[in-house]
Amino acid sequence: MNDPVVLTLLGLFATFGLVALHVPVGVAMGAAGVVGFGLLAGFDPALAMIASETTNNLASLELATIPLFVLMGSFASVAGLPEDLYRLAYALVGHRRGGLAMATVGGCAGFGAVCGSSVATAATFGKASLPSMISRGYSPGFAAGTVASGGTLGILIPPSSIMVIYAVLAQELIITLYIAALVPALIALVFHLCAIAVHTRLRPQDAPIGPRATAAERWQAARMSCPVVFLAATVIGGMAAGVFTATESAAVGAVLAFGFAVWRRALTRKTLRQALMGTAGTSGMIYVLIIGASLFGYFAAVTQAPQAMVEAVQASGIPVWAAVLALMVMFILAGAVFDEVAAMVISMPFVLPLIISWGFDPIWWGVINVVIIEIGMLTPPLGMNVFVVKGIAPTIPLTAIYRGVTPYLVSNILRLSVLLMFPALSLWLPQVLKG
Repeated sequence: MNDPVVLTLLGLFATFGLVALHVPVGVAMGAAGVVGFGLLAGFDPALAMIASETTNNLASLELATIPLFVLMGSFASVAGLPEDLYRLAYALVGHRRGGLAMATVGGCAGFGAVCGSSVATAATFGKASLPSMISRGYSPGFAAGTVASGGTLGILIPPSSIMVIYAVLAQELIITLYIAALVPALIALVFHLCAIAVHTRLRPQDAPIGPRATAAERWQAARMSCPVVFLAATVIGGMAAGVFTATESAAVGAVLAFGFAVWRRALTRKTLRQALMGTAGTSGMIYVLIIGASLFGYFAAVTQAPQAMVEAVQASGIPVWAAVLALMVMFILAGAVFDEVAAMVISMPFVLPLIISWGFDPIWWGVINVVIIEIGMLTPPLGMNVFVVKGIAPTIPLTAIYRGVTPYLVSNILRLSVLLMFPALSLWLPQVLKG
C-alpha cells in the first residue's frame, strides 16, 4: 500500500467494483479518489479536497454552460422545434428512396445544434419520426436503427455536453473544441446520408418512395422552421464569430428557446415544470460525474501514476498508431458494457497524458473521443441509443434494431478512419479562425 502507483490501480479496481454494484460512476470515482488520497496524505486533507473540488466545479463559469444548454434543449422541445425540423427535411427529400430516413437524420443533426444530447435527440425523434416511417412502409428495424444512429449526432454537433466535460477535464477552451467539431459533424451527416442511399439501393423494400411535397408545403415547412434555424445560427454562429463565449451563447440560446415556447403558447405550468425538473436532473448527474472525476484525477496526479504509465508505454517500444488503435478498441469494448461517457471520464487522467506524449493535439483527440463514443452508443450488447429507441417502440425486436444500425456503424467506422488519417479535418477550422 506504500506504492502510489499500486494504490492508484487499487483505486481503479475499487471504482469499477462500485460501478458493478450500481453505484453512480461519479460517486464511485469520488469515493475511490478520496479514500486513496486519504491513505496517502491523511483524511483531513482528503475531506478538505472534497470541499475545494466541489466548490471549484460548482463555481465554474465553463461548467455553467451545461445546464444552460440542457435548458435550451428542453425549451426547444416544448416549443415543438424538433417537429419543425423534421417537417422541413421531409418536405425537401421525402420523395426520394430513403427520404424519410434522410429527413430523420437531417432533423437529428439540426436538433443536435440546439440540444447537445444524444439520448434526448434519439428520444425526441423516436416520437416524432419513427411512427411516420413505419406507417409509410419502412422496415421497423431500419427505421428504429435510423433514429438511434441519427441521435448520436447530438453529441458531435455543438453544443455538446460531452465536449464541455472533455474540455473542462482536459483544460481546453470549449469554443475551440466546438469549432473543431464542425467539419467532422458535417462529414458525419454526409456519411449517414450515404449509408442510407447505399442501404436503400441494396434493400429497396426497407424504404418505399414517398410522395413529393408541393411547393406550398415546402414553403410552409420552411417558414415554420425559421425559429429553430435562427436559434442554431445564433448559438453556433455567435460562438464561432467570437460574439459570445460558450456560456454567454448558452444563456442567449436558453432565453431565445424560452421566448419561442412562450410565443407559440406551448409553455404551460406543467411543461415549464417538466423542463426545469429535467434540466435539474440531467445537470445534477453531470456535475456529480465531473466532481467525482476531479477528485479521482487529483488523487491520480498526486500518485504520478499517469506519468509512470507514459514512461512504461514509451519504454515498451509499441508503435504509436498501434497503441492509439488499441485505445480505441478499448473504448468501444468499454462502451459495450457500460456508459461510454463514464469510460471517457475514468480514463482521462491516464489516456490524455499518453496522447499528449505522442505529440497529438488534445483538441483532435477530443473530437476522436466523441466519435468513438458515438460508435459505442450503437454497439451491442449495450448501445444506449438502441435501448432508448427500444423503450419508445417496445414491439420492435432488439435484434432488428441492431440490424438497422449496422449500415450506420459501418459508416461511423469509415468516418473515424478518415478523421484519424487526416487530423487537419478537425484542426484546420480552429486555426483559420484563430489566425
